[in-house]
Amino acid sequence: MLRHSKLQKQVLALYRQFLRAGQDKPGFLPRIRDEFRENSRIKKTDVMHIEYLYRRGQRQLEQLRNANTKQLGSFSKPKERAESN
Repeated sequence: MLRHSKLQKQVLALYRQFLRAGQDKPGFLPRIRDEFRENSRIKKTDVMHIEYLYRRGQRQLEQLRNANTKQLGSFSKPKERAESN
């Protein structure tokens, strides 16, 4: 049987909480799954980055639980535009 570290258990619990909180809001579940799937590629040894994302996720979860939340924002690097001649 696979044993998870304390941090892994916390992240899995956060994921479940996100799924429960996003059920009532249309379009949130695919976004939640994609975000967690994307971050699952982070090396398990990069504990500082994982802890940072965990804390950020907790803040986002509180926002999601707010009844007034209609959409999730994200910060991402803008795609570089191809120069046209």
